[in-house]
Amino acid sequence: MTRIVFFAGLAGLFLLHVPVARATVLVPADFEELVLEARAILHGQVTDVRAEWADGRRRIHTFVTVAVTEYLKGDLGRTASFVVPGGELGGYRSVLVGAPVLAPGDEVVLFLGSRGPGIPFVLGLSQGVMRVRTDPRSGQKTVTTPLRTGGLEAGAGVVARGAVSAVALPTLRQRVRETLAQAPPIRRIPRGRP
Repeated sequence: MTRIVFFAGLAGLFLLHVPVARATVLVPADFEELVLEARAILHGQVTDVRAEWADGRRRIHTFVTVAVTEYLKGDLGRTASFVVPGGELGGYRSVLVGAPVLAPGDEVVLFLGSRGPGIPFVLGLSQGVMRVRTDPRSGQKTVTTPLRTGGLEAGAGVVARGAVSAVALPTLRQRVRETLAQAPPIRRIPRGRP
């Protein structure tokens, strides 16, 4: 009996010293959700990517600056800066699965959110970043997205691991306009009244 108690106690001590496992769960976002929740939707080119320590040197955050070509929703100025979790600083690297990795020169459409007056962030991590490609022959710009697009292009709504869809940039602009036009009006509650 004492052996059982000893081994049970030993097993209990072992379990106390097992590190806590952490995971990131990324729920697929619909195109409409991103459009409606975004503070700003912009098309532009990344001009600066800078990593900095955060939370007392326990985390790394990357600050990205974009020269804005156009806004599809909102307006943050001619340049917009936002934060992305993770990054590389000196000999240290912090990775958050699902976080976008951007570099100067990347042409993107971004869905940015914010909480209060703080610096904006990309909604849905990588889901809020759409890469823009220019066809060298036609000059047509297409946007690639790994989203459940809910009608953005033919065959929408089907999600497969690693699936990426591409649509023309003018089509994306039109879908953003349509989504905003169909959105229910925001009900504002006057201050000082119940």
